[in-house]
Amino acid sequence: MFSGLSAFPLTPFADGKPDEAAFLRILRRLTEAKVDSLGVLGSTGSYAWLTRAQRRRIAERAVENAEAIPVMICIGAINTDEVLALAEDAQQAGAAALLLPPLGYQTLKEDEVFTLFETVTRHASVPVCIYDNPRTTHFTFSDALLSRIASLPGIGSVKIPGVPAAQSAANDRLAQLRDILPASVSVGISGDASAANALIAGCDGWYSVCGGLFPRVAKAMTDAAAAGDHESVRAQSERLQPLWSLFRQHGGSFRVMNAAAGLLGLTARDCLPRPLLPLSDADNQQIAEVLAALDLS
Repeated sequence: MFSGLSAFPLTPFADGKPDEAAFLRILRRLTEAKVDSLGVLGSTGSYAWLTRAQRRRIAERAVENAEAIPVMICIGAINTDEVLALAEDAQQAGAAALLLPPLGYQTLKEDEVFTLFETVTRHASVPVCIYDNPRTTHFTFSDALLSRIASLPGIGSVKIPGVPAAQSAANDRLAQLRDILPASVSVGISGDASAANALIAGCDGWYSVCGGLFPRVAKAMTDAAAAGDHESVRAQSERLQPLWSLFRQHGGSFRVMNAAAGLLGLTARDCLPRPLLPLSDADNQQIAEVLAALDLS
């Protein structure tokens, strides 16, 4: 469940609600590529804009159409009772794992985040992945807190943000994490632009936005890493630098990948939840040129 390529698909919108047909078109690309797992309703999956009923429906459709690929479902919410309700919905839908980000309108304290994970793992019957994504949650895990939470029964993985650009520093960061985490807890990288460094350093897997739309490209990188072919991993990531540059240009991958899905005809051209607005025509043209140059289709 927590190794190899975990592909994180978009949850596209149309007319103000999730576009289920478009979601299933994207999901089909992932099952055909035989990704190792699916990460549904993460940040890329627009969970923050969905009602509980909408999230339950997407979770159910994902599991029904996963073709035996294990599905991890995000259960992030501000209120602990809501998190537990979402966890129950996800488990009833057939989730193989739960992805938990610590969300708070007020800045959360470390003890509050620990208590959240302690509560969820006590109630969950499937493993939980720690979602460390300070860009969206505005909470940064200390290593001490990661170690404390990872020692809870039921924690299966840590989804980390980017690692340092220098390979030696990335190696050191992975070594630090290995020192503080139980051997049973895997480490997966989520920062696509630094995935190569992290995989070469020894991450167990890639929780990938890129893989959620271009699974064959991302799977080739994770397969090369598993085979120890670091030269290939590096070369493939270098080839994708124009895509990583687009992510940086637009403050992350979310808007770029939604625009790319529209340009590929998988979704409506405007598939973002409001109040988010589609990128400009000029931005879309730039994205189309990058997709063509990289042969991403």
